[in-house]
This record gives sequence, C-alpha cells and structure tokens, in this order.
Amino acid sequence: MKKTVLFMLTLCMGLTAMAQLKSRVVEDGGTGPYKVIMTEVEGLPEHTVFVPQDLKAFDAKHPLPVLVWGNGACANSPFEHINFLNEIASHGYIVLATGEIPMTDEWYRGPMSKSEQQIESIDWAYKQNSDKKSPYYQKIDVKNLCVAGMSCGGLQTLFNCADPRIKTLMICNSGLFNQQNANQAVGGMPMPPKEKLNEIHTSILYLLGGETDIAYGNGMDDFHRIEHVPACAINYPVGHGGTYREPHGGEFTIAALAWLNWQLKGDKESAKMFVGSDCGLSKREKWTIEKNGKFEELR
Repeated sequence: MKKTVLFMLTLCMGLTAMAQLKSRVVEDGGTGPYKVIMTEVEGLPEHTVFVPQDLKAFDAKHPLPVLVWGNGACANSPFEHINFLNEIASHGYIVLATGEIPMTDEWYRGPMSKSEQQIESIDWAYKQNSDKKSPYYQKIDVKNLCVAGMSCGGLQTLFNCADPRIKTLMICNSGLFNQQNANQAVGGMPMPPKEKLNEIHTSILYLLGGETDIAYGNGMDDFHRIEHVPACAINYPVGHGGTYREPHGGEFTIAALAWLNWQLKGDKESAKMFVGSDCGLSKREKWTIEKNGKFEELR
C-alpha cells in the first residue's frame, strides 16, 4: 500500500512539473513543411526551444540540425526574434534560444543573459540526443550545429566561437568592438578583443543592416580581418533592427535559412544564393554581398 501511494505521489509530481512547462504557437507554426511549437523543455531552464510539433518525421537518418541563438541587447528572452526563429525551425531545425519563453508580445525588461547559456544549449542537445528516455533521442543532428546571435548575441557567439562542436557561425547586426569605440558598448556585454577572431574554426556569415546599422563598422571590420576561414558579409539596408519582427522574419530569414540549409544540410540550391559572382543574393533587391579569399573553398 505504501509503495502504491509513493508511486502515485511521484507520478503526480512528475505530471505537475510537465504541466508547468509553457508553450506557444507563433504565426501558425511557420510556413515550412513542419509546424512548430515554441516551448520550454525539461533540463534547460532559462531557454526557449522552437521545434516541430510532430517529431515522427525525424530519426537517426533524418535528424534535426541545430541553431543555437543569442538575443539582442543581451536580453534573457528571444521576444524580439520569435518570428525569425520560428520560421527557421519550420524548415526542419531545432532552435535553442537563450532566455525565458515570451508568452506575450510585450518588451522584455528583465535581467541580462550570459554567454554561457549558449554552451548550455549545446550541452543539452548532445545529452538529449544520446538519452534513450528523451523524446529527442537520435533526432538531433549534433554534428551540424550553428551558433548565432544578434547584436549582443553576436558578441556572445564570438565569445564562444572556439567550441569544437560548432559547424558554422552567423553574426547578425554585430561585430567585435575595438579600442577606439569600446566606450560605445552597453555594460554587461561580452567584450572579446579582435584577436578572438583567430579562434574561429568554421565558416562564418555576417548578416548586417547596411551602413545605418550601428554594428556595421564593427561587423565589416571583423569580416575584413578574417582570412583563415571562409567568411561572407551580406547587407540589407534596414538598420540595426533587421527584419526579425516582420512576418516570418522577413528578408533576414530568407538569407539565414539559405546559409543554414547550405552549411548544415548540404543543400546545393541554397548554396547558389552565395556562390559565384552572379549568386542569388546579389540578384535580390537591395542586398549586397562580399566574400573573402577562402570562401570559394566552400564549393
């Protein structure tokens, strides 16, 4: 009798904990082939996960590549980027975003996030993929993982760039400060020196908002310094805020998704957006693209 009561109490406690996990469907789950849910998950506090609602389509032969994301203003919530991240996930990705799940469209006003939260995301993905009890068991493609972030989140990404588990990087509306403009940084931001760029070991995309983007100078300076790995800088003239809050993330989603599909899924059609003098992105209205000497090695 005591064992039965103990079992029932344990079960109830487990169900209560599960019931407390918050979730929300954004923009009807996205326009991709896999409808997405934005949710909290067990074992990863202060993070938000965007993942297909039905995981039956994914297994060891067809796993979900990973996008790890850091937010602008070091916000500990991806409230500003949910349309963008949700849309990417709907095309067959699991997105692990730093910070608490935004259950409303109100502006986040809480504590700042930390660079280490991106590493927590990577650790969680590896753990879940190898745990037979996890719903994500052998459904996460940990070998194809991108770390990315906007503004402060881009600085956090560069802070973590040496992690050997990373396959590619996306630095969005961001770039490392130098000694001349370090005083422009917001307190609490990670401030790696420019020498940190030497620790990058993967391909890297700078996704910037043109000359009116306050991070334009830093990002383009980074790009021009990177010679040892394939690097690409693309600009769409909308300023620092990008198009993340537009329906389905706007033009920034189109470019970011093409990069991810190419770098993490090996999609040759997506590669055409970046490869060659007449690449697809150069033909899209208002976009500009620059590539370094190593870039052609990605062919």
